Amino acid sequence: MKKSLSTRIFIGLFSGLIFGSIIQYFLADISFFSGTIVELASGAGTMFVNMIMMLVVPLVFVSIVCGVCELKDLNSFGRLGGKTFGFYIINTLVAIFAALGVALLLAPGKGVDMSSGGGVDIVATELPNLVDLIVSIVPSNPITAFGSGNMLQVIFMALLLGGVIKSLGEAAQSAVNGFQVANKIMMKLISVVMQLAPIGVFALMLKLGATLEAAIFGSVVEYLALIIGLLLLWIFVVYPFAVGLFTQTSAKEFRAKTREQILFSLSTASSNATIPVTMRTLTEKLGVNRSVAGFGVPLGATMNMGGVSIYITIAIFFVANAFGAPISMEQLPALLFSIFLLSVGAGGVPGGGMVMIGVLIHQMGLPIEAFAIVAALDRLIDMVLTSCNVVGDTAVLTIVNETEKDADAKLAPAQAQTQVQAQAQA
Repeated sequence: MKKSLSTRIFIGLFSGLIFGSIIQYFLADISFFSGTIVELASGAGTMFVNMIMMLVVPLVFVSIVCGVCELKDLNSFGRLGGKTFGFYIINTLVAIFAALGVALLLAPGKGVDMSSGGGVDIVATELPNLVDLIVSIVPSNPITAFGSGNMLQVIFMALLLGGVIKSLGEAAQSAVNGFQVANKIMMKLISVVMQLAPIGVFALMLKLGATLEAAIFGSVVEYLALIIGLLLLWIFVVYPFAVGLFTQTSAKEFRAKTREQILFSLSTASSNATIPVTMRTLTEKLGVNRSVAGFGVPLGATMNMGGVSIYITIAIFFVANAFGAPISMEQLPALLFSIFLLSVGAGGVPGGGMVMIGVLIHQMGLPIEAFAIVAALDRLIDMVLTSCNVVGDTAVLTIVNETEKDADAKLAPAQAQTQVQAQAQA
């Protein structure tokens, strides 16, 4: 019997990690294994991620245009956009305040003296300005936006084009048909590429297992366990509970249907690379409307960063405590606002959270040496926080889809009454 894709990804994930660990601890002196095999695995893993990323921008653009065109009317587009954006913001804020509460209660890094660690230089970067972030959403050059993979700009262009096509009605039906065909082509391409996922996952995890330095974890194991524990709580308890509370999908069912998504995101550590899997999980497994998924998934991969919010919050408290510069209550408002902006700006790429923590370390005047600790542990944390991000996208959009059903149900009697009155007048 042929194993499911999620099972094969699971096998690739752990077999790659085990084989990589064997290379690091038992075969490190043999250059063929520690050199050639690891380099080949690194190349294969990079090719797989690049293949996924190659499809992300056209998939996002086509999916959003199709999603807008499939809406009943432009009023529902405004309602859907407002709800999705609002729920994402609420999700990120809840994650930040929950992590803040845990950090204040447990004080990670307190009593640990890391001030003698080696330095790692990071580039000084200004905190993102909210006005600049909003202004940059409108691209001056669409080709540059596509070439650079700027998701906010791609989303803006897709929304604009989809809205215009929808407003033209029957006159633009051929364009709608064209985008629907393009969407089918993109989904087929994703299915083809996903068949290579077990091999790609194996290669990525082999490289990780062969190069991860376990010795450095000793003094910061509590910090690591705290972040991962909190992220796992969000993935397996908080999000399933929220879905079970607000929709007809049970928490157990939600956990089962997001398994493939979790395993894939663990290996790629990229919300953007997981977009195709998230899209399929929503539409094929959870029955979410394609217009909701097509609009919400790319937006969520860009700005719904509950996992990153938890990571940045716990990490900055750990660094501050471990390096003898604890954060005061007076600093909290500015810190929380910065974490929110940085979480949104982290993007859906591997290492985004680590870069933003580096920015915050610099901006808050904390020791630059702290970045070495964050960087050493980032790859392991990044896998779990990416899973938290993408499962958060799925949970939010499942709830949004349920509210859209309720809105349509309430709207139907009013529309029927209007039609009856119109017929009576005729």
